[in-house]
Amino acid sequence: MRAVVQRVNRSSVLIDGKIHSQIGKGILILLGVKNDDTEEDAKYLANKCANLRIFDDENRRMNFSVKDINGEALVVSQFTLYGDTRYGNRPDFTQASKPEQAETLYNKFVDYLKQLIGEEKVKTGVFRAMMVVEITNDGPVTLIVESKEKVQK
Repeated sequence: MRAVVQRVNRSSVLIDGKIHSQIGKGILILLGVKNDDTEEDAKYLANKCANLRIFDDENRRMNFSVKDINGEALVVSQFTLYGDTRYGNRPDFTQASKPEQAETLYNKFVDYLKQLIGEEKVKTGVFRAMMVVEITNDGPVTLIVESKEKVQK
């Protein structure tokens, strides 16, 4: 799984011109699911996103996670994160998971994230919907987190 995590002051998802969901200070997570991803990947990535220390402390050092600041998370499915652009000009999406598997793992990720930061703190887009995602970046701080690159300690 791949997540693009952005620290935001606020973010929202609009569908058909209407606000579907919105958050204040926290993180926007654009989430892509790859063919061979598993529930373990969802669990690992949710834990990583919930605990990323990307919020400033009193000395302007990134020492706090979204959990530490009592922030919110907005999770948006994004199969295009697995678009391969190495050849030609049209992205190849063969690495992206099929929608049925992707939706199941997306929902598992959301469920794990809710367990970590709180049910009411996690909002989502709509899987497979055309969405307008509004983002007010804070920093900006943007990170890419991969479940397949997990380090065993």
